[in-house]
Amino acid sequence: MEPVVTYFSTLEQRPLERMALLVGGLIFFWIIEGAIPLFQLKYRKTKFSHALVNFGFTVIHLIIHTALAVLIVLLSDWCRNAGFGLVYWLHANVAGAIVIGVLALDFSSWLVHWSMHQQPYLWRYHLIHHSDNKVDVTTGLRHHPGDSLLRGIFFLLLIFVSGAPMYSVMIYQTLVVITTAFTHANISLPKKLDKGLSYVLISPNMHKVHHHWKQPYTDSNYGAVFSIWDRLLGTYKELDPSKIRYGLDRYYDNEKDEDFLSLMKDPFIKKRQRQDAALIQPGKKSPST
Repeated sequence: MEPVVTYFSTLEQRPLERMALLVGGLIFFWIIEGAIPLFQLKYRKTKFSHALVNFGFTVIHLIIHTALAVLIVLLSDWCRNAGFGLVYWLHANVAGAIVIGVLALDFSSWLVHWSMHQQPYLWRYHLIHHSDNKVDVTTGLRHHPGDSLLRGIFFLLLIFVSGAPMYSVMIYQTLVVITTAFTHANISLPKKLDKGLSYVLISPNMHKVHHHWKQPYTDSNYGAVFSIWDRLLGTYKELDPSKIRYGLDRYYDNEKDEDFLSLMKDPFIKKRQRQDAALIQPGKKSPST
């Protein structure tokens, strides 16, 4: 256990190594989804032009979370020095600290995701993620800056509550980077394998239900790494992959899902303008397959 703690305790100080994990995961699942695709996605131009739009949001997301990393380290160290948080109140050992920290931070991912779907103002920012009509591995970090900032705030909140030490924080961040690429990748797993995974982890098919273009399926399966929160809190839903269509049935014009500037500006458009300009008829929805 000591080598694990040592490695992850200092991972925050090795940004190139962290970037290699992110890029390596994207490339790995990019290759896999090309070999065993769930859908034969028909991109507006090419897969690479679609990826460039999503990478633009990814870069901004990483800049924001790199800045927030300073606060994360300071808060985690403060909790340790003050003995504040569940880890210290329960006198957890290293293994207990990892479990408490990972579960608490995964709950923060579920909670912020659920909140953005429930609160109309927050949904303005999060819908940019859902507006992608061609969900693949690059969709995973397609977050508006407002969405990214809110995720960071909830992350800090659950570090404060849990007292998660830095090795626990970095273990979770590594898990969520890999899982995000896995769950968004356009890959077809054997149904029994996907179903089996979904009892504990977020599986690709489980998360694809969340990207279905119609509610109530859009408002389900909020988890990031573990599926327990959706199952315990009543937000778990199933839908056969053959019935899944990506995008949005309202709020945003699906024809603009690769217009980077429009996507950046969209949360700031007044409600009446959004209703007039963004609502589309179901018959005009571009199929994802």
